[in-house]
Amino acid sequence: MHLVSTNKANILLDCGLFQGHRDEFYAVNSNFSFDPQNLDACVLSHAHIDHCGNLPTLIKKGYRAKIYSTSVTRDLCRYMLPDSGHIQEEDIKYVNKINKRKGLPPRFPLYTKDEAEVCLKYFRTVEYHKRFSLSDDVDLTFFDPGHILGSAIPILDLKTSKGSMRIAYAVDLGRYDIPLLRDPEVPKDIDYLIIESTYGGRTHGSMEKAEKELATVINETIKRRGKIIIPSFALERTQLVIFCISELMRKKKIKKIPIFVDSPLAVNITKVFRENWEYFDDVTRKIFLTGEDPFGCDNITYITDVEDSKKLNTETKPMIIISASGMCENGRILHHLRNNIENPNNTILIVGFMAKDTLGRRLVEKVKKIKIFGQQHEVQANVVAINSFSSHADANGLVDYVKSCGDRLKQVFIVHGEEEQSNILRKNIKKLDIKVQVPAKNDIVFLKS
Repeated sequence: MHLVSTNKANILLDCGLFQGHRDEFYAVNSNFSFDPQNLDACVLSHAHIDHCGNLPTLIKKGYRAKIYSTSVTRDLCRYMLPDSGHIQEEDIKYVNKINKRKGLPPRFPLYTKDEAEVCLKYFRTVEYHKRFSLSDDVDLTFFDPGHILGSAIPILDLKTSKGSMRIAYAVDLGRYDIPLLRDPEVPKDIDYLIIESTYGGRTHGSMEKAEKELATVINETIKRRGKIIIPSFALERTQLVIFCISELMRKKKIKKIPIFVDSPLAVNITKVFRENWEYFDDVTRKIFLTGEDPFGCDNITYITDVEDSKKLNTETKPMIIISASGMCENGRILHHLRNNIENPNNTILIVGFMAKDTLGRRLVEKVKKIKIFGQQHEVQANVVAINSFSSHADANGLVDYVKSCGDRLKQVFIVHGEEEQSNILRKNIKKLDIKVQVPAKNDIVFLKS
């Protein structure tokens, strides 16, 4: 979340949910360092919850201007935001049961599903490369960062009494040559670049390597007659993994076994992906134009009903179960982990970033015991992490992107990453003889035209 202020406008870039322990979650997300009623616009880069998830709170606090996004991001938010509200309501129900027994007062969710749906009416869509006026002194243009479907690099063109300046907000930035998505675009004549640093000090393997590792894991688990449990983000990662597994089956590199996508949100997100196929890369668009569906074949079952989800617990044949949440903090994946993690024939396959203090991170760190729903379980299943499926640019990709912004670039601001990753990226950008800063929370920076 970043505030850009000019003489005539206050513009918010993204409004995401801070993820942390429950008390910290509510303390941080309930308060803004500015008055939402004084904002003139909110520009949304994409539909991941850490970028859009606190929009309902912004509305509750009095924001009444427009939320500008691509049309695909708006469509995705129609499902992402109400789902976030529903999760919070369910979490509070659980907390209040405990509080009632302890004689403590009830707590309330940050926002409800209904409140999340209210904020959707404030969306206004802007297509890629179409310059749009936000105020008398700020114009907005969206470019494609290749991060997830519908994501954008907002470009702000500011007019000042001393000239003009161009700010690029590459948070988040994608990768080149990744399935489904178009390559990241590099806007011209950037003066100031705000860039993410999720993988500021780490590099990814190639997608070819990831697909080989994926095939190996699946084949070895099938030989053991086990299940492959994949915690996955409902948005983008699930669709990418389905695409890759389907391609491996089509090429006969793995056996054709049942695949279950057990996530109502993922089902709805996949529907949006199908409806917006024209925004995919050339290869995927050609697949759709031939009448095929890269997200659907006869061995893939999409599950929404809870009873159908429970039936998977009694199945003993090899299968792949893809379920949310991606960091194993809530959702149906917890039930699948509880029922499968103590079987050494099974594999827990990690295909995404796991933040600190999450159950997913503990699995990646190969802890011997974990707690699920308050009960301790021994981790006897094989835990494998394949990091190359990330839709974030890695250390080399981020530095290369900075280089490609051109000679006009005056300064780079590094955000959205753990401290260690941000500092490694800062050192690498500094080697390019470009002014670079890792701002702290609530820092104020004055930009010159």
